[in-house]
Amino acid sequence: MALSPHPQLTHVGLYVRDIKKMEEFYTEVVGLLVSDRGLAHGTDFVFMTAQPGAHHQFVIATGRRARGASTVNQSSFRVQNLDELKEIYRRARAAQAPNMRTVTHGNALSCYFDDPEGNMVEIYMDTDWHVPQPHMVPIDLALSNEQLISWNERHCRETPGFMPMAAYADLVAARLEGRAH
Repeated sequence: MALSPHPQLTHVGLYVRDIKKMEEFYTEVVGLLVSDRGLAHGTDFVFMTAQPGAHHQFVIATGRRARGASTVNQSSFRVQNLDELKEIYRRARAAQAPNMRTVTHGNALSCYFDDPEGNMVEIYMDTDWHVPQPHMVPIDLALSNEQLISWNERHCRETPGFMPMAAYADLVAARLEGRAH
């Protein structure tokens, strides 16, 4: 019987022109909390959430081009486990989806590829570990599930800022609670 993953849309990333102004809007008006920020590949990222258990629900990134260009950075879909991630990766390869890459973010194992119109899609599974974001290290989905999970845990534990995801969720919950008063 073929595996039939059911990915769930979990977060959206937007390219922006003025990241500071957009951060202020989404934190002060919408009420999101900045959960992480950083630089990767020449792009500034600000990650935001309103849920202690979700590292981010919304991402803004520098790099928005001229008017009329897409503001969508990526559409991200969560799957339940590594088998589902590998199945969608297999399907994307079979469909010859362009710009494929597989990475660990520490808190997630992900595969990225473009859809037929060039929009970036991320399929990912959560892990039990947190490391500061952005964090992108290539992974090999050809490894066995046990090898990949074990490697990712070792990698995360060696990364500055590492903590179990439950501890990170407690910190975000405390920060969200502190803001409410």
